Amino acid sequence: MILKAIIDEQVYTLNVPDPVIERGGDFFAQLDRDLDQGWQMSREWVESPNRLQRCQIIADKLLTALEKENEKLGMLMAGYILTRLPEVESVELDVQGEVQNNHFRFKETASQPLGQLSTQAASEPAASVATSATAPDSGHSGDSDSGSGPGGDPGHDQAEHNQAGLPAGLDKMQALAQAGQDVTQVFKVGKAYRFSVFDHASGGWRDSPLIATEAEAERLRQEAFKARYDALQRG
Repeated sequence: MILKAIIDEQVYTLNVPDPVIERGGDFFAQLDRDLDQGWQMSREWVESPNRLQRCQIIADKLLTALEKENEKLGMLMAGYILTRLPEVESVELDVQGEVQNNHFRFKETASQPLGQLSTQAASEPAASVATSATAPDSGHSGDSDSGSGPGGDPGHDQAEHNQAGLPAGLDKMQALAQAGQDVTQVFKVGKAYRFSVFDHASGGWRDSPLIATEAEAERLRQEAFKARYDALQRG
C-alpha cells in the first residue's frame, strides 16, 4: 500500500509492505489504546480523539520519523494511517508542529482535504474503515505576535498582558480552577515548545514565544500559571 507524504511541497512516496500492515495489528491497537487516554493537540487537550484526529496525531509522528530518517517507524506510522483511512492517497504534513493542520487527501472523487468531507464519520470509532471524517474544532486561535520584550520574562509578561478583563476576587479553589482553564499545558511546535494564556479582554489565546527546551517551557508556564492564579484572587 502506498501513502504519499508531502512536506513543503516535496513528495515522499512510502510503499508500505503488506507484511507490515498484517503484522502491525497489535501495534496499531496499542496506539489506539494510548490515544483513548486523550492527547494534547497543539494548545488543545482532546479527551477522546476521533478517527481523523488520531490520524493527524500519528501523521505528526510520521513527520518526526521522516526527519530522523527512521524508516521502520515511518512505515509503521504510515501503516496505521492506511488501515484507519483505507482510501487515503496522501497526507500534507505541517512542519510547524500544528497537529490539527495535517491534511489528508483521498483517491478519485474524495480529493479535497479530509476536514471538508462528511461530518458523520468523524465520531466513528478509530477502527472504522469508513473514509470520511470531520476536522477537529481547534477551539482557540493563537496569536503568534505575543511574547516578551527584550530581556523580559516570557511567562511573567504573558500573564501580565492577559490580566485585563479577568474575573476578580475569586477564592483559592476558584482561582486554581480558573487558572487551569486559562493557561494551557506545554505543547510541542516543530522542534520547540510553547504554551498559551487566555486573554479575557480580547476573548482569544496568546501564545508564548517558542522555547528551546521542554523543561524551560514548563518553568515559564508555571510562572504564568502562578501570576494568573494570584491575579484572579485580587479584589
